[in-house]
Amino acid sequence: MVIPIRDINETRRTPIVTWALIGANMLAFMASLSLEEGAAETVVMRFGVIPDVIVHGNWGAPRLDGGALGSWVTPVSSMFLHGGILHLASNMLFLHVFGDNVEDALGRARYLLFYILCGLGATLGHVLVDPSSLVPMIGASGAISGVLAGYLTLFPHARVVTLIPIFIFIHFMEVPAAIFIVLWFVLQLVLGYMSLGMIAEGGGGVAWFAHIGGFLAGLLWIRLLYRKPRARRQLLFR
Repeated sequence: MVIPIRDINETRRTPIVTWALIGANMLAFMASLSLEEGAAETVVMRFGVIPDVIVHGNWGAPRLDGGALGSWVTPVSSMFLHGGILHLASNMLFLHVFGDNVEDALGRARYLLFYILCGLGATLGHVLVDPSSLVPMIGASGAISGVLAGYLTLFPHARVVTLIPIFIFIHFMEVPAAIFIVLWFVLQLVLGYMSLGMIAEGGGGVAWFAHIGGFLAGLLWIRLLYRKPRARRQLLFR
């Protein structure tokens, strides 16, 4: 497993939206720690994405009564819930490393829209693969997968400082963003394929197809939302 530490790619503006997203995720996680176990599970069941509820639920009955009405918020609310400190930390690290440059390129408003659309793409990917699942899906990794796709599209030649653990030794290496992100995506494809057997047996685990769905959504939306900066006109003085 390789871990991104930072990228060598300067930004022009302060990544306010990226920091706000990281802060919102951290606040939501800390709030969940103050809840009793039963209450925390209730929050996950209410605000996590449950494919069976979305696909087969009764949209005429409120979510609190076992229906699907109100589940339309879960593709967004689920992006701010995490199952543990490692889950949160890994997602926020990836968002910190790659999000600022994508925000810088898109602008704050379009970046926030891009992030949400990637999260919706992640939900779509997960629901399509396992529409009868009763296991709630939570986490920001689907939306962040889209951010990686945006980074790959805009900055394929940027360098990423990665931590590579080799047995008991730790090694740092600079690799092109294209290599890091493509290898990451291939890993998601392999793990997603391997998880199909678990899905068929009704098991839970990591929502690999949410990562894949978010990444594919990122490849699409970055092309639709990105606007190339206009070249500055050169003024000639005579």
